[in-house]
Amino acid sequence: MKNEPKNQLASGVPAVPLTLDGSYILHQMFRIRWSAWRALAASDQKHILDRATTRLVPLEQNKQEPSALFSLLGHKGDLMIVHFRRTLDELNDAELRLAHSRLHEFLEPATSYLSVVELGLYEASVKLYAELKERGLQPGTAEWNQEVEAEMTKQREAAAPRLWPEIPARRYLCFYPMNKLRGEAKNWYSEPIIERQRMMREHGRIGRHYAGRVIQIISGSIGFDDWEWGVDLFADDPLVFKKLVYEMRFDEASAVYGLFGGFFVGLRFPAANLAMLLEGKTPSFT
Repeated sequence: MKNEPKNQLASGVPAVPLTLDGSYILHQMFRIRWSAWRALAASDQKHILDRATTRLVPLEQNKQEPSALFSLLGHKGDLMIVHFRRTLDELNDAELRLAHSRLHEFLEPATSYLSVVELGLYEASVKLYAELKERGLQPGTAEWNQEVEAEMTKQREAAAPRLWPEIPARRYLCFYPMNKLRGEAKNWYSEPIIERQRMMREHGRIGRHYAGRVIQIISGSIGFDDWEWGVDLFADDPLVFKKLVYEMRFDEASAVYGLFGGFFVGLRFPAANLAMLLEGKTPSFT
């Protein structure tokens, strides 16, 4: 009882907000084995590139289950491949297809990240919980669960395009994982849901200021990877990443409760231009 989030017992409503989940996402970061690649004869390089392109082009052209390639900047890697899939099985299939290609012999895994597109429903959750409480329904009962599922069905239908997105056709990608603080003095998960709703509303206002300049895809990774969320920012002007993330640092949800992992910034390019990367050139976007 003493570990219950503040005010949860008094409020009589769940502390956990409802969420909608969509596409599974896998980020794969690689270092290229440059010495081994350069040691190949030109004919062998061409053969491997042709086979790799044949595998990758159909994946990036599949709008329902897309993949995309990015040339990474900095020491964290050279190539990042991002996959969106409907199921974990299909995500694993994409990973294994790449692993069994000749090109993979010249790629050294640097890191990876597994998550699922997540839309947090703080506003809808607080409103629904309050309405159900006023009607005298108790959390966990059949009547409560039925009302929650009806609301979830309505929300899923309205949010379908955001749950199953294409990979935005923007030149630059910034990806980073993050957590909410669980410290001794401040703990996101012990705050009342009303307070978390307020902070997330203010946090969301900042993102909306950048509508049109950046496309943001939030994915949940609790139980899937080492952090709690993954954030993908897509833009045609990379400076917007700095401005957006910096401005968000000052809102309460980030300034007090936000913990951030490593940042990965890449330039998107079509699989047909993979040869440019392996020739040591910046791959063009078209």
